[in-house]
Amino acid sequence: MATVVTEKLSRLFINVRQVSQLLAPLSPSTVSSSEVPKVFWKPYIHSGYRPVQQTWRYYFSTLFQQHNEAINVWTHLVAALILLLRFQQLSQQVDFGQDLHAQPLLIIIVASITYLTFSTLAHLLQAKSEFWHYSFFFMDYVGVAIYQYGSALGHYYYAIEPSWHEKIKGFYMPVAVLLAWLSCAGSCYAKYRYHQSARLLSRLCQELPSGLAYALDISPVVHRIYTAPSSERADPALLYHKCQVLFFLIGAFFFSHPYPEKWFPGKCHFFGQSHQIFHVCLVLCTLAQIEAVVLDYESRRQIYSTLQGDLAHNFTALCLFTVTCSVLTAAYMARKVKNRLSFKEE
Repeated sequence: MATVVTEKLSRLFINVRQVSQLLAPLSPSTVSSSEVPKVFWKPYIHSGYRPVQQTWRYYFSTLFQQHNEAINVWTHLVAALILLLRFQQLSQQVDFGQDLHAQPLLIIIVASITYLTFSTLAHLLQAKSEFWHYSFFFMDYVGVAIYQYGSALGHYYYAIEPSWHEKIKGFYMPVAVLLAWLSCAGSCYAKYRYHQSARLLSRLCQELPSGLAYALDISPVVHRIYTAPSSERADPALLYHKCQVLFFLIGAFFFSHPYPEKWFPGKCHFFGQSHQIFHVCLVLCTLAQIEAVVLDYESRRQIYSTLQGDLAHNFTALCLFTVTCSVLTAAYMARKVKNRLSFKEE
C-alpha cells in the first residue's frame, strides 16, 4: 500500500511540475508604468504591469502569477464558474426549453456569465498590445450592456409589482435597451477618446448612461422594497434584492473613486485597488440578484404570468437586438482604434 501511495504521489509531483513548466513565464513577470504605453497606466499604480508584445501563451500563463490585474481576473473567473454550476443545478429543476416564463431567467443567467467571462478575458489578455487593450475592453463593455439588459428584464418580469408595472409598461423595456446600448457606446467612446487627463469627460460618457440605466433597471425592485407590507419583508427574495442594491451602491462608489490607492500611492500595485473592491462588490451583487430572481420565478408565477402574458419571446428578441447593436458598436470602435494606431506608426 505504501508503495502504491508513493508511486501516485510521484506521478502527481511530475504532473504538477510539467504543468508549471508549461505555464512558466517567457519574460519578466512585471514591469513599471514607465515601461508600458500610457494607455495601460492606472492612477497611483506605478508597477505590477505585464510587459507588452509577448506571446498569447505568456498572457494566459499570468493567470497563475502576481500582477496588478490578477485579482480582477480571479474575482470574475470564480464568479463565472459559480454561476455555471448554479445554472447546471437549475437546469435540472427548470424546463428552460418548454417553460415560456423561464426564458427571462435563462437570459439573466447567461448575461451574467457572459459579462463575467468577458471581463475575465479583458483583464487577463488586454496587456498584449495597445490594439488588444482597447479591443478586449470594448468586448467587456458589450458584456456589461448585455448584463444591464438581463437585469432590467429579470426585474421587470419577475420582481415588479402590478401597480408599478401599470405605470412603466409602455416604455420600460425599450428605454432599457436604449440605455444598455448607450452604456456600451459611451464606455467605448470614453476609452477611445479620453484618458486619465480627461477624467471628468471620461466619467461623464461612461457613468452617466450606466447610472441612468441602473436607476431604471432597479426601479421595480426599489418600488417593491418600499411598498412591501410588513408581513412580506422577511421574504427571502426581498432580502436578496436588498443585498444586491447594497452591494451595487458600494461597488459604484469604488468604481468612481480611486480609494484606497489614492491614500497609499505606490502601495497597492497588487492588492487593495479600488477596481478590485468594485469587482468583489459586483460579484456579490450578481450572485444575490440571481438568487432573488430564482426565488421570484418560483414563488410569483401567478403575478408575472398575469402581467407578462406571452411576451417572453418579444423580450428575447429585444435581447438579441441589444447584443447586435452593442457588438457592432464595439467592432466599429475597434476599427477606429486600429486606424488611429496605424496612422501613429506611419
